[in-house]
Amino acid sequence: MSQLPGYLWAITFAGVVGILVSTGIVLYGGAVRAGLDRRRSGGMTAVAAVLFGGWLIASSLIGVAGGYRARIGHGIPWMPVAVVGFLVLLLMLARIPSVHRALRSDGTGSRLLIPHSFRVAEGVVFLISMALGFLPALFAIPAGLGDIAIGIAAPLVAQRLNSGTGERAPRRFSLLGMADLIVALGLGGLVGFQLVPFIPAAPAISSLPLVLIPTVGVPLLLALHVTSLSALRSARSSARTPALAG
Repeated sequence: MSQLPGYLWAITFAGVVGILVSTGIVLYGGAVRAGLDRRRSGGMTAVAAVLFGGWLIASSLIGVAGGYRARIGHGIPWMPVAVVGFLVLLLMLARIPSVHRALRSDGTGSRLLIPHSFRVAEGVVFLISMALGFLPALFAIPAGLGDIAIGIAAPLVAQRLNSGTGERAPRRFSLLGMADLIVALGLGGLVGFQLVPFIPAAPAISSLPLVLIPTVGVPLLLALHVTSLSALRSARSSARTPALAG
């Protein structure tokens, strides 16, 4: 585990848990609006809570055991395996009919943007960690500023989408948000696996608590972006169909 100050541990966990909890709340609300009874909606949310909470605990245990500190060529690089594995699982679960209905219900599109507001916490943690000497600027500045910008924009874009005054903004938001996460993952890989010799080692990025951001928070945020883009595309297609029919 890294020697980050306690307040950075608290902010990191608060940000990651905030993403998980807010996503569960959005899923429950979407299920109710989709016409599912409260028992089925509650059951779906409970399953999501077990999945999210279980993976948070499992990833924390892997971090405690040092499983994410493997170097390429020296054992299995569990961090990219965890990121890709959790992302694929989430995208597969989103295709379950009842979950799909909940994610496409009226008003859920704007609410899917709300969990991204917790990215402000991640960005702040990266920048403070850099200032304290735990992360290199090459990673911390673009990842930190990008997360803060996306986090601040999230509720504003959600409000525009909810009011029906902005159609392009949510799409651009999701594309930029995905780009920010992908760039951060790429830079994190360069730093964490020391793929670029002149970058100083940054063990904090592959240790608790920071490792929970890429292994738990990022896959869920990416899945939310993919779901939002898909929902926007479907809504646009549905709006065009009546016009063509007329």
